[in-house]
Amino acid sequence: MADDYLVRIGKLIRDARQHRGWTQSQLADALGTSQSAVNRIERGNQNISLEMIARIGEALDSEIVSLGYAGPMHLRVVGGRRLSGAIDVKTSKNACVALLCASLLNKGRTVLRRVARIEEVYRLLEVLNSIGVRTRWINEGVDLEIVPPVRLDMDAMDADAARRTRSIIMFLGPLLHRMDQFRLPYAGGCDLGTRTIEPHMIALRRFGLDITATEGIYHAKVEAGVSPGRPIVLTERGDTVTENALLAAARHDGVTVIRNASSNYMVQDLCFFLEALGVNVEGIGTTTLTVHGVPNIDVDVDYSPSEDPVEAMSLLAAAVVTESELTIRRVPIEFMEIELAVLEEMGLDHDRSAEYTADNDRTRLVDLTVRPSKLEAPIDKIHPMPFPGLNIDNVPFFAAIAAAAQGQTLIHDWVYDNRAIYLTDLNRLGGRLQLLDPHRVLVEGPTRWRAAEMMCPPALRPAVVVLLAMMAAEGTSVLRNVYVINRGYEELAERLNSVGAQIEIFRDI
Repeated sequence: MADDYLVRIGKLIRDARQHRGWTQSQLADALGTSQSAVNRIERGNQNISLEMIARIGEALDSEIVSLGYAGPMHLRVVGGRRLSGAIDVKTSKNACVALLCASLLNKGRTVLRRVARIEEVYRLLEVLNSIGVRTRWINEGVDLEIVPPVRLDMDAMDADAARRTRSIIMFLGPLLHRMDQFRLPYAGGCDLGTRTIEPHMIALRRFGLDITATEGIYHAKVEAGVSPGRPIVLTERGDTVTENALLAAARHDGVTVIRNASSNYMVQDLCFFLEALGVNVEGIGTTTLTVHGVPNIDVDVDYSPSEDPVEAMSLLAAAVVTESELTIRRVPIEFMEIELAVLEEMGLDHDRSAEYTADNDRTRLVDLTVRPSKLEAPIDKIHPMPFPGLNIDNVPFFAAIAAAAQGQTLIHDWVYDNRAIYLTDLNRLGGRLQLLDPHRVLVEGPTRWRAAEMMCPPALRPAVVVLLAMMAAEGTSVLRNVYVINRGYEELAERLNSVGAQIEIFRDI
């Protein structure tokens, strides 16, 4: 029991150190001890006094370490405030996690610029570190350096961290080129043969990957010499399915054609990164990708993922529901054009700057200024489609926007089972949403929002929608246990506060 307790404390210290962007040596310098001592503490191999825990907490400015355990984080929101000024869109969460998985393709040093500092990224870093990959935050914690070992230690994988991120599925594509058999934990609910997993298997079997699943573990075996003899046709135009096929094709010695591929933003960023690794990818932005694989990738690469269109939509929705004038900078416009077309139909008053190029030299950006508008419900229903249609993850934000508009709006979230149900949480804040079935919600507007205290929905985007409604509601609201928001957004409360919101982060004592 004592040893287990030390391991838990060590993991808390390691997480806090990585969140601060420090190396073990930097923490050791601050404590006046050695790097090896810090390493033993983080591995749970050294007794640690309360005094030392307090010193570590002070050095890392971390309440979690100073208390010795992490309680759930909550938000206290004083609503009814107008936003003003300008706010930048952060880099794409979904691109960053794909690029972390893609770094396993490379034997050389990978540097990713302005990586999203979010829980999903931290979980993947924990997994990578546990199997021997060296990662460190550089340039004052802004950029991430990744250096792989000669041989991955898959038996040492942090299974708990792996099960907390569904992105772990994208390890399959790179790993099938590095070893002939391996095991990989999978997140609860991702059973082999379900709709979300089987499309991956269909694509990766063409590269010789065979998987059986028992007791929460994928048991993978790779048959050498297997090559796709004809184009791979994906049975689902999913983002992660396409990414896994790309990752498998990148080091395949030959030409792989992938049809019915997603052309969404994170897939394009992955293609640009693969090109930086020396892999030629034809058809980027289309549904047919032709990959000229490179069996041995050993290069030092420096890449900047582009901005997140879903975060851009979140910030736009924040301005709409709070009736604010707000400038949202670095918006990846090519992945927001349908959303803006729908909003223009509804009466959104906005301006956009001339286009300029993201740091990856490929993605087109604009600065978008949104002003208070009298919105009317759209004539047609709001529903997602694969890119270049309305983004699947942007659909929930239209629930809050429709609640601010005059009239009835039908939202049809046909992709995800039950996600639409979470949108009805807006009713506790004064919304008038009628659930027609697990995929369809009828929204009646306009809404007079009211403050409330409630638990955070377990789905990322509906959770943020609830937060935005609280920002619009007069009075003080409380949103409890917001870990799911931290999975996908970096310091969202602090950044909204910088443009006029009043959101306090707190924990139970």
